[in-house]
Amino acid sequence: MALLQVDFYSNVIGMCMQMDVILPQMGDKHMNPNNIMDGDDKYPTLYLLHGMGGNNTSWMRRSSIERYVDEMGIAVVMPTTHLGWYTDMCHGHKYWTFISQELPAICHEFFPRMSEKREDNFVAGLSMGGYGAFKLALRCSERFCAAASLSGALNSSDLANISTNDKDFFENIFGPLDKVIGKENDLSALATKLKESGKPLPRLYMWCGTEDYLYNGNRAMKEHLENLGFDLTYEESAGDHQWKYWDEKIQNVLNWLPLKNNKN
Repeated sequence: MALLQVDFYSNVIGMCMQMDVILPQMGDKHMNPNNIMDGDDKYPTLYLLHGMGGNNTSWMRRSSIERYVDEMGIAVVMPTTHLGWYTDMCHGHKYWTFISQELPAICHEFFPRMSEKREDNFVAGLSMGGYGAFKLALRCSERFCAAASLSGALNSSDLANISTNDKDFFENIFGPLDKVIGKENDLSALATKLKESGKPLPRLYMWCGTEDYLYNGNRAMKEHLENLGFDLTYEESAGDHQWKYWDEKIQNVLNWLPLKNNKN
């Protein structure tokens, strides 16, 4: 496989941005023969999103993601999105437009063997990135067939109870916090809207540790998605909010992805 560190200019953000990209190498002796493609095939792609305090290097530095996908024949795109919460900020940059529109277009320009088919595009993330992953799947379900959240910040109701010290930070992103519920940045509302639209529903995966401060919010989202009839795989186990668990659970996500050679 190949690991590329890509610096590129974003017209949406108005500055140089970065992404780390893992690409399959068809001649690699480690490649599973069942995943080797012919010259006309394109490879599936996983967009893997970081959490608060992270960047495009986080998954490479803190997990063994490169080793885990070694035989899978899948591309992995790990972009930086700073502290933008995958949202067009009330006061700041348009990170939602960047992650949902500009970044995929740039990836297909730079890497034309990345498949554009819905069934070949997936998104996953941890914490803030779990929020971003579900947001992409729920708002762009015509382009992403599956999304996974590890310890995701999924319950927008938690914003209403945010501490005074953090209120200004989150209001710069989302605007008045009492106005978030039911709108375009509320995952529960997005799930309900998508279900009612008749559009294709993504498969969803969730894991959260029972000692995680986001656990109750994850349980609430689980119940909401199940009530709506989403194809949801939910797992929980002992653990809090740290890489020790995310490095382990991303392997579950990779095994769960609806790839042609995954048995799920």
